[in-house]
Amino acid sequence: MTDTRARTRLFEVVLDEATLPRVSSDAVIGRDDGPYSLTIAQQEGKLAFAARNPAGEPVVEFVVSMTPFRPLLKDYFMVCETYYAAIRTASPRQIEAIDRERTKLHNEGADLMSARISDKVAIDSITARRLFTLISALHWKS
Repeated sequence: MTDTRARTRLFEVVLDEATLPRVSSDAVIGRDDGPYSLTIAQQEGKLAFAARNPAGEPVVEFVVSMTPFRPLLKDYFMVCETYYAAIRTASPRQIEAIDRERTKLHNEGADLMSARISDKVAIDSITARRLFTLISALHWKS
């Protein structure tokens, strides 16, 4: 990576636990040696998850194909673009209707994520929604 490009990239993302709502504890199925460190990477159009315990030992690794998410992401992005355009000109009732559809699609994405990883980890709905948000951000305009 060039020096200029390195200076324009994020090097860390920190979630401020003091200001984020508390959620139920997510768990690696069959393990209780956490808390865990989670690394998420993209590999050949898939998301790779790798969790480690506090000693740095691998706990679980798995890959999630993005193929089942593609039609949902396409619809989600279309509704998001409609929503952002509507904010400027549409009535509050129209904006609310579009927002309900956007929320419905986001929930479907979260449910799909939960189903795809349920045999590896147990996650709550808030975490599943956050993972779908991450997937959406990674695939926005790609």
